[in-house]
Amino acid sequence: MTYVVDEKCIKCKHMDCVEVCPVDCFYEGENMLVIHPDECIDCGVCEPECPVEAIFSDTEDGMEKWAEINRKYSEIWPNISEKKEPPADAEEWKNIKDKFNNHFSEKPGK
Repeated sequence: MTYVVDEKCIKCKHMDCVEVCPVDCFYEGENMLVIHPDECIDCGVCEPECPVEAIFSDTEDGMEKWAEINRKYSEIWPNISEKKEPPADAEEWKNIKDKFNNHFSEKPGK
């Protein structure tokens, strides 16, 4: 088991999870974070820290797609180990549906 980030993170990109992760397994894209499944130690401390509830166990129903996305982009994007400020408009994106198809960026974070 590992944890994965789903589309609720897109354009919200709160980084409370990064701050509590004991193994620095988060990777930063332009508009979302992902978790490297081989680095995650399944401790679960990140899950309750996410204000948009975008972190799930990969064993939950429907998480297969997100497990693949997290693996793929964690191998491309830079590691992030310190919390940064979320986007100024993060709250406006909190309840937007279908963010992956309409707003996902493959670009790495800065």
